Amino acid sequence: MIVQHNISSINTNRQLGISTSALAKNTEKLSSGYRINRAADDAAGLAISEKMRSQIRGLDRASSNAADGISLIQTAEGALNESHSILQRMRELAVQAANGTETDDDRDNLQDEIEQLQEELDRIATDTEFNTMNLLDGSLSAAATSVSSAGPKFGVYDTAIQGFLTSDVVGTSVNIDNNAAIGGESAIWSADG
Repeated sequence: MIVQHNISSINTNRQLGISTSALAKNTEKLSSGYRINRAADDAAGLAISEKMRSQIRGLDRASSNAADGISLIQTAEGALNESHSILQRMRELAVQAANGTETDDDRDNLQDEIEQLQEELDRIATDTEFNTMNLLDGSLSAAATSVSSAGPKFGVYDTAIQGFLTSDVVGTSVNIDNNAAIGGESAIWSADG
């Protein structure tokens, strides 16, 4: 029996296997773009990386939630701005009715416009929606998301937009009396309410 042993070729073959394995790992790192692809590469580093990845995903979601909240507020703000314009116009009409030179027909026309503005105010309050949620009728109870800057602490805070926009609640029952300037003064007082 002849035993052949060539120690140098056995060592060379072992070194070739080690080099091939290292080359495969380096190729995997290069192709994936990550320094750590599995726990064997760096167990502690992988744990830290996964924790950070989880925090980043949470912050991305919180950012998206905040953007949704901003859109909701912008929608409500637009409706409130329009309502403010309507209230200003109603006050303007009441002041106009206080003019002693207006006729009864003029005051009736002013009252008609005020009633139409009241209806529009009510329509804005009942029809202003964001993602099928009515914003200004008082039914919205939880809509705002907040993100703490002190770390990954997220919380949803209940926020209610009170249903204060309807003409009944705002107190815009402006009635113009046809008794010359006295009616106009009472209309102004009622709108300032």
